[in-house]
Amino acid sequence: MGLLPKVLKPSAGEILFEGRDVLKLSEAEHSGLRGNHMGMIFQEPMSALNPCYTVGDQIEEVFKAHTTLSKTERRERTMALLKEVRLPEPERLYHAYPHQLSGGQRQRIVIAIALAMEPRLLIADEPTTALDVTTQAQILDMFKALKESRKAGILFVTHDFDVVAEIADRVVVMQKGVVVEQGSVEQVLNNPRHPYTRMLIDAVPKRHGGKGNPKMSAPIALRVAGIEKTFSTARTFFKPARKVQAVKPTDFTVLEGQTLGIVGESGSGKTTLVRCLMGLVEPDEGSIWIGNDRLDTRTAAGRRNFRKHIQIVFQDPYGSLNPRRTIGDLLVEGPVNSGVPRKQAMEKARELMRIVRLEEDVLDRYPVQFSGGQRQRISIARALMVEPKILIADEAVSALDVSVQKDVLKLLDDIRKSVGLTVIFITHDLRVAAEISDHILVMSKGEVVEYGAVDDIFGNPQHSYTRQLLAAMPGRGWEAPNMAALSAADATR
Repeated sequence: MGLLPKVLKPSAGEILFEGRDVLKLSEAEHSGLRGNHMGMIFQEPMSALNPCYTVGDQIEEVFKAHTTLSKTERRERTMALLKEVRLPEPERLYHAYPHQLSGGQRQRIVIAIALAMEPRLLIADEPTTALDVTTQAQILDMFKALKESRKAGILFVTHDFDVVAEIADRVVVMQKGVVVEQGSVEQVLNNPRHPYTRMLIDAVPKRHGGKGNPKMSAPIALRVAGIEKTFSTARTFFKPARKVQAVKPTDFTVLEGQTLGIVGESGSGKTTLVRCLMGLVEPDEGSIWIGNDRLDTRTAAGRRNFRKHIQIVFQDPYGSLNPRRTIGDLLVEGPVNSGVPRKQAMEKARELMRIVRLEEDVLDRYPVQFSGGQRQRISIARALMVEPKILIADEAVSALDVSVQKDVLKLLDDIRKSVGLTVIFITHDLRVAAEISDHILVMSKGEVVEYGAVDDIFGNPQHSYTRQLLAAMPGRGWEAPNMAALSAADATR
């Protein structure tokens, strides 16, 4: 795409596109290539779209830059693109702004922009990472349809092997800037040869988990009884105010030392439920008990004091840590604000660094000096500083590659076992939910539609929505091969 600064441009080799070496093109020639012949789809559509312009304006901008089409013709082409990427109500979305759309809709808009000039090559950089499983399935189906209808090549960058199995014809595996293995999707995924490829595939969570039937004899850590929450939308000139029931009457319990996985599409009510559990939103009805203490009847000050018993690890390890403060300052902030002497809090921080498998000198450094996986370990340590009874992990591994994801999941599970921590794990990745959870709670449109042990939910789902989620999992049924068996077979050759 020619988007790197000059100091980072390749010093050797060639990149041939339709017979031309793009490394030898001038900036003007490269600019003509981008958009016209190559289209780029970025990972985060909210960052790729201008929040100040409507969807229609942003798609039409491509036609303004590369064609002499009239305003009427640009609008017609834009409407056709909105229909091609399977967006409902294209007329309404044409006038909408990015913040008014869902994540899946924004990603479709970015795809429409990339398709505007009918490029011969589409480069998709992690385009489904932040999407729930059903939206992801729709986007992948759309990519496959576009490949057939447009006859375009697709370069699909991802860390998700299920997505690779679903969409790819050939696979290239890279490690530290080097191609270590390449071949057909069947060859690389089912019989990998390089140790790094084997390590990556071995880190893929199994579809049906591996924890077995959970013990049911522990005391209750969390009990939710009949909570519900309704929000009122603001009245506008065009629309009257209306009520949206974000969480319908919900009941469930979690035992001490267990992990509950909460899964569902975007908009299913997972976030509102978590905000109720954290005491950030007061439910309209029902009760929330942590042990023998009732949370929802406490005053605002009481809820703040009680919040140390239930902590959260957020999805984005880059956005949840203040870049201007050292790791030590970030970790001791909670205990110090609660009256713990700073020296004592720093001792606790050093102990937690060992628990999350980081060196003590981490405490004197800044977030920018760490990788995503290291930052997520730091976020876990910060949440554990106040010794909570319950830890909520909100999409805590969705931004991490598969090997780092495996390490963080194992870390969470080891901590859970060692200190008897109760974990509530919110995720849209069903493999991850199966890997780490004892029980699964499935939400749809604010309602708990199914709740049970992992083996029951994945092996014999009762609700049609649960079956729909499982059917939407990418990968065409691919399951990671047994790496130990492959290595043993190699040794006998």
